[in-house]
Amino acid sequence: MGKTAIITGASSGIGQAAAKELANKGFSVMLAARREERLVELKKEIEDAGGSAAYKVTDVTSAEEMKALAEATIEQFGQIDVMLNNAGLMPLSFMNKLKIDEWDRMVDVNIKGVLYGIAAVLPHMEERKEGHIINVSSVAGHDVTPGSAVYSGTKFAVRAITEGLRQELDPAMNIRATIISPGAVTTELVETITDEDILSAFSSGPSMEFLQAEDIARAIGYAVEQPAHVDVNEILIRPRQQK
Repeated sequence: MGKTAIITGASSGIGQAAAKELANKGFSVMLAARREERLVELKKEIEDAGGSAAYKVTDVTSAEEMKALAEATIEQFGQIDVMLNNAGLMPLSFMNKLKIDEWDRMVDVNIKGVLYGIAAVLPHMEERKEGHIINVSSVAGHDVTPGSAVYSGTKFAVRAITEGLRQELDPAMNIRATIISPGAVTTELVETITDEDILSAFSSGPSMEFLQAEDIARAIGYAVEQPAHVDVNEILIRPRQQK
């Protein structure tokens, strides 16, 4: 039986690119996001290229929906080998703007979404004594900058949660945990920013060639294709010109 991966945030950006990358490596992929029309298009694209894909509209902020996603994947493909917790939001803002609704949403998606993803698949992986949980953090999970306080807080949390999980996993089981920390990537994340001062800083900042989602997807592909005794704990990947 071939391997299966669940990918959250699969409707665009890194999630979409990772789905194609893993499908090209022979994985059956379960696509999860809220925008069904995007999932339908991606599923067709993967299948037209000879891959195997299914989708389930999922809100990662719901533990029940994440559990249902895992159950649907097992029903469809028989097992879960990789869980890619990729869904995330980045509405950067200065703290004194008091964008509390955006803070709440980032905590819900970026932290709780990862926790719910782990909770949905870990019992299955422990039962099989095999699996790989990959959580997408960020360079912002290593370095705080003005405007990134809350976003960085959520991404530091992802790194802490993933490292804690790694340490807790029974070494007798073939279950791995990986953190992917991208730098500046061309994705839709910037579109969630509503703080005009942040947007102005973005437009006047230094020019550089951003990473593409496919660059991160290749890093994810590298982590999953390592031999069972190799646990790639974290990949930190920036544009060459990024500070």
